[in-house]
Amino acid sequence: MKMKTVSLTLALTFIAAVLCWASPQMGTWKLNEAKSKLAPQMGKNTKVVYEAMGDQVKVTVNGVDAEGKPTHNEWTGKFDGKEHPVAGDRNFDGRSYKQVDERTLEMKLMREGKVVGTGKVVVSADGKTRTVTNSGKDAKGKEFTSTGVYDKE
Repeated sequence: MKMKTVSLTLALTFIAAVLCWASPQMGTWKLNEAKSKLAPQMGKNTKVVYEAMGDQVKVTVNGVDAEGKPTHNEWTGKFDGKEHPVAGDRNFDGRSYKQVDERTLEMKLMREGKVVGTGKVVVSADGKTRTVTNSGKDAKGKEFTSTGVYDKE
């Protein structure tokens, strides 16, 4: 009985890991500034990495703020629509992602438990391009709308 339980647990863990790695979101994405329309007060995320961490996903974001200073933030969670904390982002302290279909995620940006922005992350059918559209209010309460286009490295 104990062996069956261990085997089943290992099999389910393996399946979850394979599903995470199979997602077209996974990998390293570099900002294509020529194709993007970014909100100037939000700075820009120049490199975004999605990687499987067991049954979760880790998203690491590097970029520059509106003044050109380097930024770095990290989010670890599941694409389950629930808020998970963001470390290092001065505008948002939480994010949630919800898997809509194989190539699309819906995103909510949170500050102090309240939704202050929403967005969508869509990977192209060929898996080479990722488009992130979002809108909401920044930390100062100013409205923003932004579209970032990323190429897979």
